[in-house]
Amino acid sequence: MTAISTATAGWLALRAPADDDARSSDLAHDLARLIAPGSESAPVVLHDLGAGTGSMTRWLAPRLPGPQKWVLRDGDADIVEHLDLRTVLDAADCPITSDVVVEHLASLPLDAFRGAAAVTASALLDVLTEAEAAHVVAACVAAGTPALFSLSVTGSARLRPAERPDALERAIESAFNDHQRRDASGRRMLGPDAVPVVAGLFADAGWIVRTAATPWRLAHRETALIGEWLDGWIAAALEQRPELASAAGEYRERRLAQAAGARLRVTVSHEDLLAWPR
Repeated sequence: MTAISTATAGWLALRAPADDDARSSDLAHDLARLIAPGSESAPVVLHDLGAGTGSMTRWLAPRLPGPQKWVLRDGDADIVEHLDLRTVLDAADCPITSDVVVEHLASLPLDAFRGAAAVTASALLDVLTEAEAAHVVAACVAAGTPALFSLSVTGSARLRPAERPDALERAIESAFNDHQRRDASGRRMLGPDAVPVVAGLFADAGWIVRTAATPWRLAHRETALIGEWLDGWIAAALEQRPELASAAGEYRERRLAQAAGARLRVTVSHEDLLAWPR
C-alpha cells in the first residue's frame, strides 16, 4: 500500500520557510471565503493529507475562520511524531484542535471528508499516481468539500548565473522530470503533470478550479536549502540517466561553490490548486 508521506522531518523543517513564502495567499483567501465560521459545538473541520510535521496547518489555520478542528492524515507514523501545533491559532486568534490519523492512501474512505469544510495538502500531488489522485478527488467531490493543494512541482528549475551553454543543465532537468514520472514498484507517479491532471479531474466533475504559480525563490539566505535541493535534483537525474554522472559531478561542485559564495540564485517552480463545487 502507498504511504501518503515520503519526506523526512529534517527536510520538511529546512524547506518550511521557503514553502511559507511561496504558498498562494490569494488562493488561501479564496478558500476562506468558501468557509462559514463554526462554533464551539460545531467547529470548522479541515483535513490535511500527507500532513507531515504540520507545516500546511501552521500556515493556513491563521488565514481561515474558526473555531477549527484539523484532522492530520499521514501514512508515516514516525513523521507525525514531529507534529507541533501547540501555538497555532485561527483567524480569530483562538487555538485550534487536532486529531491524527495514520493511514495509507489506498485506505482513505470515500466518505472520509463528509462534513468537512476543506481538504488541504502540501507537496503531495506530484508523488501520487493518477489513480490515487482520482481517489482523492472522488472523496472531495462525494463530500462537496473544497480542496487546496499547495506546492506541486511543475518540472521547471532556473539557476542564476546562467551557464553557457546550458545543455547539461537542461539534460539534468529533463532526467529529473522523467525520474519524477517513473514507475516505482508498480506506481507511476504524476510528477510535473500533477496539477493539470488533478485540475482536469475536478473540471470533469463540474467544479471550479483556480491555480497559482508558487515558486521557491532561493538566494544567499537559503544556502543550506539550495545545497540539499541541488543534491536531490542531481541524484534523481543520475538515477534516471547514469551516463550524466561525470559532467554532473563537476556541475554540482561549480554550483555549490557559487552558493557558498552567495552568488547562486535558484527558482524552483511549483503550483497551487484550489477547487470547489459550483
